[in-house]
Amino acid sequence: MSDANKPTAVVFDIGRVIIRWDLRYLFAKLIDDRAELDWFLANVVTEQWHHQQDEGRPLSEMVPERIASFPEHAALIEAYATRFAETYPEHVSGTLEIIARLKAAGVPLFGLSNFGADFWPEFIANQPVFEGFRDIVVSGHENVAKPDPAIYEIAENRFGLPTSDLFFIDDKPENIAAAKARGWHGHVFTGADALEAELSALNLLPPR
Repeated sequence: MSDANKPTAVVFDIGRVIIRWDLRYLFAKLIDDRAELDWFLANVVTEQWHHQQDEGRPLSEMVPERIASFPEHAALIEAYATRFAETYPEHVSGTLEIIARLKAAGVPLFGLSNFGADFWPEFIANQPVFEGFRDIVVSGHENVAKPDPAIYEIAENRFGLPTSDLFFIDDKPENIAAAKARGWHGHVFTGADALEAELSALNLLPPR
């Protein structure tokens, strides 16, 4: 890759890239039986249902509707709304160090995340890692989620950089494919070591 085509700014997804996120972290505390837990996460509070929050649908609509469908699980569905912070208990190993090194090198940092607007204020208030990020596009605020091309267009307009300058890190291949289709660079996140190697190869991450 020629220097002219190399990215100059890094865009981070959040869930499963910076923070460990899984609905199971919360509900394993509330449902003792493994088979029942698996059934609940596959049928009641599912990632597919939760994605409505990412797309901008408010909890005030989602939760009563779900309770009407599964009244016997009302308390657990309420816990999704009130204890969501317990679904992201810790950071992904190694990512915070990479972000710190990028900041120290003066690399422009941005965020592009599928995240519910109702859950965002509590989350961001307790995440100093994002201090110094120039902007974060949150799907729940925009009422559109990855991999819809519209959210990438919003990010491009907000970030104010050519698409060829953007290096996007996301754990879902379909989200990276959508970014590359618009001219972004992309990396499917599988762990900090592989990310560090690629950022180093692109001269975005200085040597230790």
